[in-house]
Amino acid sequence: MTAHAESDAEPEITEVEAAEDDEDLYEDARRARWTATVTGALLALMGLTASLMRLSGVPALVPAAYGSGSAVCVVASVLGARGRTRWALWLMILGTMVMALGDQFD
Repeated sequence: MTAHAESDAEPEITEVEAAEDDEDLYEDARRARWTATVTGALLALMGLTASLMRLSGVPALVPAAYGSGSAVCVVASVLGARGRTRWALWLMILGTMVMALGDQFD
């Protein structure tokens, strides 16, 4: 089995291309942090608003569920701002599920 040396060679990446790739990665990471932070904050605000709206006339479990879900989303927002976007995503999902559970009790 003979092979040409040229066929196995991979093209070399120049320093300029590597720097552009690094900048793209940093930009993607920054965008993910901002998205996680803003989304967590908005979900927390909506949960707090729903909790305050449901304070009277419903069982206490309903506003407690909205408030708990809101607190989880606040933690997700903080983690998102620190760059822990995967944890932030899962906590936002968990917080939204807790708020949906409160909606089921309503």
